[in-house]
Amino acid sequence: MSEKRDRSVNVTDGGLFKPLLVLSAPIVLSQMLQVGYNLADTFWVGRLGSDAVAALSYSWAIVFLMVSIGGGLTVAGTVLVSQYKGAGDFTKSHHVAGQTLSFVTIVAIVFGVVGFALSPWLIRLVGADPGTPAYTYAVNYTRIIFVSVGFMFWFFIFDALSRGWGDTRTPLYLMGISVTINMVLDPFLILGFSENPLFAWFGATALEASLYAQTGFTGFGVEGAAVATVFSRGVAAIVGLYLLFTGRVGLEPTLGDLWLDLPTVRKILEIGAPVATEQGFRASGIALLTALVAIAGTDAVAAYGIANRLSSLLFLPALGLARGTETVVGQNLGAQQVSRAWRAVKLSSVVVVGIFVVVVAVAYPLAEPITAVFIEGEGSEDVVRFGAAFILIAGPSYIFMGVFQVLLGGLRGSGSTRAAMVLSIQELWLYRIPISAIAILHFGMGIYGVWYAIALSYVLSAIVTAIWFLRGTWTENVVGDDVTPTPAET
Repeated sequence: MSEKRDRSVNVTDGGLFKPLLVLSAPIVLSQMLQVGYNLADTFWVGRLGSDAVAALSYSWAIVFLMVSIGGGLTVAGTVLVSQYKGAGDFTKSHHVAGQTLSFVTIVAIVFGVVGFALSPWLIRLVGADPGTPAYTYAVNYTRIIFVSVGFMFWFFIFDALSRGWGDTRTPLYLMGISVTINMVLDPFLILGFSENPLFAWFGATALEASLYAQTGFTGFGVEGAAVATVFSRGVAAIVGLYLLFTGRVGLEPTLGDLWLDLPTVRKILEIGAPVATEQGFRASGIALLTALVAIAGTDAVAAYGIANRLSSLLFLPALGLARGTETVVGQNLGAQQVSRAWRAVKLSSVVVVGIFVVVVAVAYPLAEPITAVFIEGEGSEDVVRFGAAFILIAGPSYIFMGVFQVLLGGLRGSGSTRAAMVLSIQELWLYRIPISAIAILHFGMGIYGVWYAIALSYVLSAIVTAIWFLRGTWTENVVGDDVTPTPAET
């Protein structure tokens, strides 16, 4: 293994604060760019009106299910690569990388075929009325995304494997390239060369008129956002696979590692299946919640879609620290350094609380202006009001959400994915969905009931998870006797 090509961070020796931040900061930035996909799509599609924004909300409930299950399986790659590296068995880290790639690719192909065929039924299932424009937009958008599912999963695999190895910078660079491509393509593929505000902003209306006269291109509408995403994801995925197989990130799987090995696949499923199940339950719960919100009307669904985008942004610090914690816990348990794994989780929890106190304080007085960025036009006032209420009601609870996610990250890094699954599922299915249903159906609170449900679910889940975590039953690593620790490579 060449040091020049290995960008991994040493998390098993020395201080913890700096390596934890060095690992987590690129993840936060990468996820911020990931949200850039969603925000760019929402912003430009928002120029088409509330039906178009609602279509993204319906579609996202389905796409999130697919992405969550596939992403859940890749967590096994993160856990196994990190623990084998911590134990000094680099050969097995490389082998797990190849096995994860092959197995999850097969899952992606199945998802793509089934999802494309069932898109109309799935969009109806989340509450879209087949007689509305929002339904047609959502079906078309969802089908295009399912065609590209392989690209999406390949990048997720590359990201997960690199993270387990301790390299979070390379995925960040690729995400930056991908998001830049998406942001450049979005306004043109969605709106074309007719009445595109981008030209007016840059004083290039003459150029717009010329391009329209030559091409007559008025854009693909909502479908244009999907096409832009497919192309930009494809670029990142292909470059990521090239870096992986040329050893540029430290991991060096061979073609032989791609041939599925039953014991390794079992290990991937043993660790990854609970995470995939957890994410599947979460995604299906969000789909059910979308259907509940649909009862309150199209404006409520549009506001819910905007809230999901804002929530993704608020989620970033917690997600970054949680995934950084996964790697630190995994490598230190592999190296038999249990107390260091404990310290990593405690340190991450303190940091995430500090971050969210600042974030909430900044967002609170700007609730309406923040929401108004994502929609304009006649009838948008209610959507803005509903979206602003999300920040005011649910915003403070994200302090608890941050701790909740860090604790789950510690559990996953140790391989305790079943416990993480149960604790994650409770947040949505035990608290958020039942409280939302009661608030909407019984008390007639509409979308405001959902905002209160989100707040209560995060507070209760953080408390329950902290109690479970402090029991300390998560501290056994999952590679166990499979490896004999050896000195780290130099």
